[in-house]
Amino acid sequence: QVQLAESGGGLVQPGESLTLSCVVSGINFNITALGWYRQRPGIEREWVAIIAGPGNTNYRNSVKGRFTISRDNAMNTVYLQMNSLKPEDTAVYFCNRVGGVTWGQGTQVTVSS
Repeated sequence: QVQLAESGGGLVQPGESLTLSCVVSGINFNITALGWYRQRPGIEREWVAIIAGPGNTNYRNSVKGRFTISRDNAMNTVYLQMNSLKPEDTAVYFCNRVGGVTWGQGTQVTVSS
């Protein structure tokens, strides 16, 4: 059974940074493509960043150059480093396997002055 535990969200001002973490269990972590997703108010959940098992990454255009996804296979953890945060990044952030249907609780990120 897949379990996903996101953490690291909070309230920050525009331009500040946050790092999200997600511990994943119940999968063969090392070979699984993982992603960060977010649900902004009034908008369907959208993908933010993807990292393949070997480490290849992909980002949605609006976060390119500001967000970095990484993984620690020894710790079964995937990270999302978010820099230069903008109010439009405000959302609940989730991690999941690419194509996964079971979601965790997510972690709230609020960017506001």
